[in-house]
Amino acid sequence: MTDDKRQPARTGRTRSKQAADNGSQGSEEKAIPAGAGKRGHANPIVADETYGGLREANRVVMRHQIALNLDSFRAAPADFQPRRTASFAPLRGSSTPFLSVIVPNYNGQRFLPVLMAALARQEFGDFEIVVVDDASGDDSVAWLEANYPTARVIVNRHNQGFVACCNLGAAAARGRVLAFLNNDTEPEPGWTQALALAVCSHPEAAIFASKLLLFDRREIIHSAGDELGVDGVPRNRGVWQRDTGQYDGEAQVFGGCGGAVAYRRDVWETLGGFDETFWMYLEDADFAFRAQLLGWEARFVPQARVYHHLSATGGGALASYYVGRNTIWLIVKNMPRRLLVRHLPQIAGRQLRIAWDALRHWRGEAARARLRGQVAGLLGMGTALAQRRVIQPRRVRDDRLLAACLSR
Repeated sequence: MTDDKRQPARTGRTRSKQAADNGSQGSEEKAIPAGAGKRGHANPIVADETYGGLREANRVVMRHQIALNLDSFRAAPADFQPRRTASFAPLRGSSTPFLSVIVPNYNGQRFLPVLMAALARQEFGDFEIVVVDDASGDDSVAWLEANYPTARVIVNRHNQGFVACCNLGAAAARGRVLAFLNNDTEPEPGWTQALALAVCSHPEAAIFASKLLLFDRREIIHSAGDELGVDGVPRNRGVWQRDTGQYDGEAQVFGGCGGAVAYRRDVWETLGGFDETFWMYLEDADFAFRAQLLGWEARFVPQARVYHHLSATGGGALASYYVGRNTIWLIVKNMPRRLLVRHLPQIAGRQLRIAWDALRHWRGEAARARLRGQVAGLLGMGTALAQRRVIQPRRVRDDRLLAACLSR
């Protein structure tokens, strides 16, 4: 939960914070159709007229049936032929995958070959892939159609933002466990298996954090689970440390980085998914805080290793703005009154230091954006306070246990 989380039309996320009942959909991704590897001429947009509630005015669902022309996309190529419906498994059948792997995507076609190939190599195959394309202007949709026709692709006609894409993907998913991956990641072959084993081994936990390492420097850790400080600021555990085995054991953590994390579906639905007012960044920390308040735990799963391109499709000043704003909302919504009073000096002191640093570096775009974010967070506290009045009466975990979850 550092400032490297992402842009409005984010493709996957850095912050962002698992055996089998039936046959594997995941393993089907290995069958590459004729023409694989060729760049698509345009974005073929197709829809399923029978998908139900998800087929709303703003989006269509890729099921390879009806070619559409949308204003926000180039027309389908003249030689595009919709695939026969009979060649695909029913959208809602009796088979329910253990895991749904949900990939928010925005202009991430250059990263998709690595990600999709990595998912095709997974040792545990009882999962489906749901890609939510947020009105990309590149060939992401066409490439997925040509190379991975068994992946379920939801296409937004207009950009909705990273958090909304995650929620949409979760609503469409059929799995009992919802696993989120940034589009610029590469999970190791044992990723889904490690998550599935952790879910089955820890019924007390609702969040399962992966071990994220830098894509280009694979010995450097980006996140070994998420922490929340007594100052109310979320942090990546182990960030920038060299991986020498110091985080090779399972551990209880506060949450998981949204770039590679899994959630129990029942808890996800109880909490209502991610808070879309956050738009992007720290939505994973907010979800973790709400789960902690209801008495659920989060587990770090070191065998679930994922390599990440850090802010490849997001970051910069925009990330600084949303981190500045959302940190304040995170605290206002979720911090219990007694802990808020007890740690108010640390919370206020931290925010004042951030503001002072922004003023000292005023010519820096990211510094100015962070300060604007803090101001927006203060001005928008009315919504956060209204949410607080709903969240706090429902909490189960007492102050003593919750205080033990906060890092110094």
